[in-house]
Amino acid sequence: MLMLSLIDVFITPKVVLTASRIRRVLGRLFIVIGLIVTGCFLYVFPVIDFPAPTGELTVGTQVFHFIDPSREETFGKTATGKRELMVQVWYPAQAGTGKYAPFIPDTRILRYMAADYGLPGFTFQHLKYVSSHAYSGAEVSSAQTSYPLILANPGNGSSRFLHTSQAENLASHGYIVAVIDHTYNTFATEFPDGRITTSTTNDLFSPDHDYRTESGNRDKLGKVLTGDVAFALDQFELIQSGQIPSHLKGRIDLGHVGVFGHSIGGATAYDASYDPRIAVGIDLDGGLYRLRDREGLRKPFLFINSESYFETLQRVMDNRVYTDAELNRMGSTREWEDQVTEDKKLELERMRETVAAGGQFLYIDNTEHLNFADVQFISPIFKMLGITGKIAPERASSVINAYMLDFFDMYLKNQGGILMKGPDSRFPEVKFATPLL
Repeated sequence: MLMLSLIDVFITPKVVLTASRIRRVLGRLFIVIGLIVTGCFLYVFPVIDFPAPTGELTVGTQVFHFIDPSREETFGKTATGKRELMVQVWYPAQAGTGKYAPFIPDTRILRYMAADYGLPGFTFQHLKYVSSHAYSGAEVSSAQTSYPLILANPGNGSSRFLHTSQAENLASHGYIVAVIDHTYNTFATEFPDGRITTSTTNDLFSPDHDYRTESGNRDKLGKVLTGDVAFALDQFELIQSGQIPSHLKGRIDLGHVGVFGHSIGGATAYDASYDPRIAVGIDLDGGLYRLRDREGLRKPFLFINSESYFETLQRVMDNRVYTDAELNRMGSTREWEDQVTEDKKLELERMRETVAAGGQFLYIDNTEHLNFADVQFISPIFKMLGITGKIAPERASSVINAYMLDFFDMYLKNQGGILMKGPDSRFPEVKFATPLL
């Protein structure tokens, strides 16, 4: 009994002390691991601050819901069966008070955005805390009696929200900018009644298709997107006249209308520019569609390409042919790439025609396709994966915004145009490829 008592006295407290120490060590370890995981997540998906607009004017924003009674929806079922659009407008506003509008007010769509990138639904939830630089429903600035209108088009699987920084910047310099959510071509669009549509246009494309089928389906999609621009412009004519209620009544300069877009939205900007109401346009890294449907566009048009896309066009201009090893690495065939080359030659001819009318053909060093939309700000992991280029997102944005503003100023305001004259030491990453045409 004495021995057992000694064991109780001298050993049991030590065992208890050891277990307690283990719990404390493990607790600290889990805290450290949690902090590391949290830190990594915050690094990969930070609560971002978008670049502030560079103009002197305050920015306001308003969202419109348009229904086109003349067009049946072909990509999905809606309550009316007609083509519906959500269009967000950024415009010069009177000095604002209160808080800026959120970057993404329709936060239910964030899980669809994550799914579009193959990520878990919670991944982009931090974006609900990100602010824009615009005031909802603010009065239009009295700095001018009216402002030129610019219609903008996101790329496939993108969203109007992902061109916020470009729209805000142009608005701060005296433009009304309307970014169109092309329904069923966005990752998600929420309508006023709570319905959410998601991207279905990818169903048009399949690895089993031959090149001409794929190209034809892209033309079919493009025709709908171009129709969206024409319809949106119709609605802004009604807003200008007061038939659709808005602060913008009487403040839109419909005699000076421009258009721009990214990716297939850039092709949309080009195709929509055949509309005589549109004076000028910009294509941000988008290959053209409906190339054989009509004669070339003879209006000033600016093409700003990524370094990668320029290299594709350069290969065509140099008449370089892919080797068998290159085709194997690409997972492509010679027949497919020969048809791509045929279309790219026609695309280059279209570029020549717009350049002859006062346009330009540029590319930006160290950029990739997604450097032309606000997705580049959302996570540094995109740069690690090569989805965006080596250039810093803030720098890419400032360069693109500067050249877009200069081009629109030149043709819609009869001012500026300095950057269109040739290389500028302030922007060494911008390369003028126009002489190659």
